[in-house]
Amino acid sequence: MKTLQFNVPTMQGQSLMVQEDILDTFYPHLHRHQEAQLMWIIKGRGILIVEDTLHPFKENDIFFLGANQPHVFKSASQDGFSTESRSISIFFDPNGKLKYLFSLEEFESLNQFIYNNSRGFKIPDNYFPEISERVKLLKASDQMDKLMHFFYLLRSLANISRETDALCPESGEVMLDVIPGSNRINLICNYIKEHYKDDLTLEAVANYANLTPQAFCRYFKKHCGVTFVTYLNRIRIKEVCHQLNEDYLDSVSFIAYNCGFNSITNFNRVFKQIIGCNPKEYIQQYKQTLYSVI
Repeated sequence: MKTLQFNVPTMQGQSLMVQEDILDTFYPHLHRHQEAQLMWIIKGRGILIVEDTLHPFKENDIFFLGANQPHVFKSASQDGFSTESRSISIFFDPNGKLKYLFSLEEFESLNQFIYNNSRGFKIPDNYFPEISERVKLLKASDQMDKLMHFFYLLRSLANISRETDALCPESGEVMLDVIPGSNRINLICNYIKEHYKDDLTLEAVANYANLTPQAFCRYFKKHCGVTFVTYLNRIRIKEVCHQLNEDYLDSVSFIAYNCGFNSITNFNRVFKQIIGCNPKEYIQQYKQTLYSVI
């Protein structure tokens, strides 16, 4: 399914945008935009599709979505009739006008928050009062006050994000963004990205990194937060999901082998471990949700 590139309407002279939408349904098309987005669901429920993952949503859920992260909020009726939706969104471009502020040493923690959470997360329910109140303050303010409330909001989100899980597994594109100050790990990750379809072994990657397998395992886990095998499996499953979502679908076995798996049994086990269901269930759930008619 093609992802639409969406242009968020912004007013001249503003570095962030606060938008309240009251509609019959949420915007129904899978799309992405260069801005990161914080979205508060005031009214409505349904399924949020983020890249290749599904998440139910309801009133008073708040989601943080990374810049250029494909997503769509698909409305679902609770009573079979009403699908009215209402939401407040805050959009900001981390690489736009705010980039120069984020580069200041005083804002390093916020810059790291944006970098570390490019896959998005859901605000835990117990933090709803705090974040919703900050959104209200930001929405009601203007000029410099709006910017000040925005940075207070980001600071709260940065603290909360330590307790959350990402909305989707690491993708090759996201995981392989430049890691500040670490050219060596970037080269290793790019090597894995280029060869994930091959029979890529720990020994081969360790040899590329000019490390023993044991030393490589310690080094990789320290810099990436996961083991080499976990990292490789997530890249492969991410590509499998992408191909499963195409309109013209090859057999699941063909896709699995083409993405580097040499055992269907192992593929099915890894897929369920990462995605939470088997490939057949995933295809049914994803496409039923994406193509559902409101």
